[in-house]
Amino acid sequence: MVLLENDSFLTELTRLFQKCRTSGSVVITLKKYDGRTKPMPRKGHSESFEPADNKCLLRASDGKKKISTVVSTKEVIKFQMAYSNLLRAHMDGLKKKDKKSKSKKTKATQ
Repeated sequence: MVLLENDSFLTELTRLFQKCRTSGSVVITLKKYDGRTKPMPRKGHSESFEPADNKCLLRASDGKKKISTVVSTKEVIKFQMAYSNLLRAHMDGLKKKDKKSKSKKTKATQ
């Protein structure tokens, strides 16, 4: 997995969306990140680790290529605006759900 800066993550995410436009999907995950790279031990050495500031870890994958970035609290507003614009621009290829009419439903129950 490649850890990128915020701007380069958005450009790579745009490329992933364009590559998967006709077929395929892009999976995006978001979680809280405290800066740890090693797992916390269960018992014994309970070191109290307090992060200096809250961060978010974003990951995106198309099944073959994985990218990620860490967004700090100072940059979250700027990143959220750019991220939401990117999602709006590339979410136009979604399939609409078929709606079943009520008349078909009532005929089936009678």
